[in-house]
Amino acid sequence: MRILAIETSCDETSVALVDCKGTLKNPKFKVLKNLVSSQIKVHRPFGGVVPTLAKREHQKNLPKIIGKIVNRKLKIDVIAITVGPGLEPALWAGIEFAKDLAKKLKKPLIGANHMEGHLYSNWLENPSVKFPAVALVVSGGHTILLKMDSLTKWKKLGETRDDAAGEAFDKVARLLGLPYPGGPEIQKLASKGNPAAVKFPRPMLTDKNFDFSFSGLKTSVLYYLRANPLVASNHTQAADIAASFQQAIVDVLAGKTVRAARRSGAKSVLLCGGVSANKPLREGLGSHIRNLGMKFFVPDFEYNTDNAAMIAAAAYIQKLRGKKLKITAQSNLNL
Repeated sequence: MRILAIETSCDETSVALVDCKGTLKNPKFKVLKNLVSSQIKVHRPFGGVVPTLAKREHQKNLPKIIGKIVNRKLKIDVIAITVGPGLEPALWAGIEFAKDLAKKLKKPLIGANHMEGHLYSNWLENPSVKFPAVALVVSGGHTILLKMDSLTKWKKLGETRDDAAGEAFDKVARLLGLPYPGGPEIQKLASKGNPAAVKFPRPMLTDKNFDFSFSGLKTSVLYYLRANPLVASNHTQAADIAASFQQAIVDVLAGKTVRAARRSGAKSVLLCGGVSANKPLREGLGSHIRNLGMKFFVPDFEYNTDNAAMIAAAAYIQKLRGKKLKITAQSNLNL
């Protein structure tokens, strides 16, 4: 089955063409095209994503990107579109475009869950995942730990009670005067600093549950900056703060994931979502998991952030399950 997938949940306009085959026990994917148009320059002056501007950019970008993929000779079996979670105006931009395209091409239209897309991005490179597995789904809006008994059966072990990890990165980046998006900027600045310079808290790290909370960590950075204002001539100060904050996030995410993997008897650990592009997290968590003798999987950088290839994977697995989502914007859709 060849799926043309469209992703417009936030500030990335993406279209992908993916060949999908196999069963729920062993799905196979071949990404033929995965095009992404970023809106960073549009939203950067505002310090974050402006939903109405995101919608406008999606409407402008989609016809251009589709034109690079779709032609009369191209075989397409199904069109897939993200229906949630995400920013409602952005979701509607993609949904309306997908509806028109499906009608024009006379192809069935499938709605896909964006979070399932992140989860299944681990399967785009056809890994040999062994179950039971533990998955850490970590992005700008979500921080979730799952225990997976199969590709389609999972139990939520814990999630964030307030700010998601990616949201904390963005907020602390603003405190440090860094541009949007905050995650990559924090990582770049942190590479020049000392992660042990400031002893920021590790929220809920020692709690027996698997929930997360990052609002207090963000507040700790705020209070630290009030007591120690940034000095322009001190080139290491901001770098040390960024490195110390980043290390606190990584310690909590990795620590809870490792504990969940041990308690669940996991054979594999999966990392996915936009924050999984963070190198210290990828390397730190991966090292811990491999030392425990478990398999560690994280998608290639191309599939960490929002992209349509992962939406094709989610749509294909959803179709194999016989599951249908309404083709309407569902901003609070979850796993």
